[in-house]
Amino acid sequence: MNVLNEWAFVGIFIAIAWVFPALPIIIARFFGPKKPNAIKLMTYESGVETVGDTWVQFKIQYYLYGLVFLIFDVEMVFLFPWAVAYNELNFFAFGAGLLFIFLLTDALIYAWRKNALEWS
Repeated sequence: MNVLNEWAFVGIFIAIAWVFPALPIIIARFFGPKKPNAIKLMTYESGVETVGDTWVQFKIQYYLYGLVFLIFDVEMVFLFPWAVAYNELNFFAFGAGLLFIFLLTDALIYAWRKNALEWS
């Protein structure tokens, strides 16, 4: 019975985690202003009306740059607490951080060798 009580907190947390984002969306759907017209329904890009065909294909290079930036940016967030607690780390935590840095370096070298970081 004690285990069931511990899992009840997890269930409550999951229920609240669904309510917090869903409630504002539902409230906005029912109580938000609804005055559609032709001008509001027009397609625009950055506030400028489109001219000509709006279907444009982008090079995959842009997405590769974005993914590589995102991967390294997020992983630097994981390294920040490790760097702050550097003096209090035991040998296992220090080795895990070095392994993480090695994997980051390996991924960067792989992307570099595949020419994913060069404009062409």
